[in-house]
Amino acid sequence: MLLALLAGALQAASLAWPFEAPFTLDFLDLTRGQPVWWLQTLAMAALVLLLLRSGSARQAAWRGWLFTSAWLALTFAWLFTSMHTYGGLAAPLAALAVLALAGALALYYAAACGFFWTLAQSNKGLEAIGFASLWLVAELARGQWLTGFGWGAVGYAQLGGPLQPLMAWVGMYGASWVAAVVAALLAVALNARSVKDKAVAAVVLLGLWALPAVLPANQGADQGELSVTLLQGNIPQEEKFEPATGVLKALRWYGEQLQANRSALIITPETALAVLPEQLPDGYWQALQARFAQGDQAALVGIPLGSYSEGYTNSVVGFKPGQAAPWRYDKHHLVPFGEFIPPMFRWFTDLMHIPLGDFSRGALPQPTFDWQGQRLAATVCYENLYSNELATQFVDAAKAPTILVNISNLGWFGEHLAMDQHLQIARMRALEFDRPFLLATNTGHTAIVNRLGQVTSAAPAHTAVALQGLVQGRTGLTPYASWIARFGLWPLWAGALGIVLVALLLRRRSYP
Repeated sequence: MLLALLAGALQAASLAWPFEAPFTLDFLDLTRGQPVWWLQTLAMAALVLLLLRSGSARQAAWRGWLFTSAWLALTFAWLFTSMHTYGGLAAPLAALAVLALAGALALYYAAACGFFWTLAQSNKGLEAIGFASLWLVAELARGQWLTGFGWGAVGYAQLGGPLQPLMAWVGMYGASWVAAVVAALLAVALNARSVKDKAVAAVVLLGLWALPAVLPANQGADQGELSVTLLQGNIPQEEKFEPATGVLKALRWYGEQLQANRSALIITPETALAVLPEQLPDGYWQALQARFAQGDQAALVGIPLGSYSEGYTNSVVGFKPGQAAPWRYDKHHLVPFGEFIPPMFRWFTDLMHIPLGDFSRGALPQPTFDWQGQRLAATVCYENLYSNELATQFVDAAKAPTILVNISNLGWFGEHLAMDQHLQIARMRALEFDRPFLLATNTGHTAIVNRLGQVTSAAPAHTAVALQGLVQGRTGLTPYASWIARFGLWPLWAGALGIVLVALLLRRRSYP
């Protein structure tokens, strides 16, 4: 039990290293907030070894549940801050809610681990791909069912590792499958009794690590540069929705920055203006429209829209010269409890005091914001987690986005690793779609990520700053963008379940 919990904790640490390292070596990079690919491999290999040495399917499922509960609870422990510090939920209840969410999601993996033990008893030689396929099924289920919350999937830990070139071909989930195969092969090699079995597992493992390096490069093309300013207001979360303090502070600061900056595109965070347009001071909205009605500048502004009768949306409004009406994007993937209340959970939200709790869902896909030869696709908050939804923008290559944009407010989560994990998600989307990614947040990390998933510029966290830079647009489709835009994640579902089915049939044939 302790080993399973420890391994799960290490897997959580591999997604964003939580400590300030006393030293850094080229082969042992432990920079705070950065993924550690080799640590994820070792942690998962420890899990597989525990499963292989379990005495029953039930014991394997129990160990898998403990591992996953520790991994997930520590990965999004920052939810405690949003519920307790800013939501007003009592500390014991907030901690219990985090543990309950992790434990419930861990049931997917517990079932996968128990099933793996059963298949492994009579499918020697198929343990690695059997485990990886069952793990992928659990990851896909967690990321899609019941609105989906795939935050912290193991593929994100592989950023910067030898499997990174796979992202443009099979995406994060495909890389998660390969990472699981690698970890399982390592465990099989350690568990094998014969030298031959150890050697075969080691050779296959090394081959999987080396294969991504020889994959062909993406054949996209550059689409010119765009100068951008990303605004980070650093409005204290406890004041953000208070009319007399945070709202006024935000209106003043963002108003000044939108007037003063001279980049071709200025972007604010999510709900930078935290009130409806008609609730703004007299002339504020009109002045904002007039500011970008002519000239060579445009702006994307986060603001709620709507009315009581029509419903409200968490939106991005785009201003540019020559438009009849402002462009808008309405958030599609809403946050449970924060932006909509699931059935039978009104009692839970009554314990909390988070404003803006009932939004309407935007369509999918929505038009890009076209400006100076670039097509910008917007997402809000944790929507950049859902690559299959973002992929709907890439069905028509001629109209596909050239730049990806996410506006967010991570102030809900204090100074925890949520900011670092959110940045890794943006880096992953950049690699999958071969597009630069712009992040504008209230407290951090506000950053410019190039198409190679590298952070080229970032603002210091918890500081009011206007981050300026150049972003290189990009055209063309990666192999991943081509197939996921048409088929979604179904090829991964089919492949993983197909392997499990074959293993199951082979197991049955082994009995008289």
